[in-house]
Amino acid sequence: MADHQRSRPRIEPEEKQLDERVVHIDRVARVVKGGRRFRFRALVVIGDHKNRVGIGTAKGADVTSAVTKAVEIAKKNITTINVYKGTVPHEAEAKVSGAHILVKPASPGTGLIAGGVVRTVLEVAGIGNALSKSFGSTNKINTAYATVEALKSIEPAKNWVTRQKVSRPAAAVSAKSTKKSSAKSEVLK
Repeated sequence: MADHQRSRPRIEPEEKQLDERVVHIDRVARVVKGGRRFRFRALVVIGDHKNRVGIGTAKGADVTSAVTKAVEIAKKNITTINVYKGTVPHEAEAKVSGAHILVKPASPGTGLIAGGVVRTVLEVAGIGNALSKSFGSTNKINTAYATVEALKSIEPAKNWVTRQKVSRPAAAVSAKSTKKSSAKSEVLK
């Protein structure tokens, strides 16, 4: 090899930086003829703090293999959510198995009013202000999936249906007002 090839740094394509958070690790057992076989189950949440979030859960013989598998699954399941000015644009709720999650918008400066898994999912998704409430099951895996389902159900602003003020003829408006005034005068008598 020539000298100029050795001195030049090797440029590798960079993967987008994702925030990986291990939310929960469980020791699970499978009962076999000779006793129990123990493995580890990991729940991982990943996100880029720019409206993308993914969840993965996997089992492995040791903690590191379980976490690595869960991260790969989370990368495959990454989804984009709709965020409006650092919060969710409207209320959203979802139910997965026994876990029921409600996420509501909050004004700037409120912060995240959420606990446990819901807080982690909202943080890595890039939501800075939101209120949440968890009903039903406290199972962390189902709660995490319910939170992502609630965030997926949020409609973008272009799909919102807004009511437009309908203009009525002046005669209809004046007829209503005369009925109200005559009703009031009869009550007073």
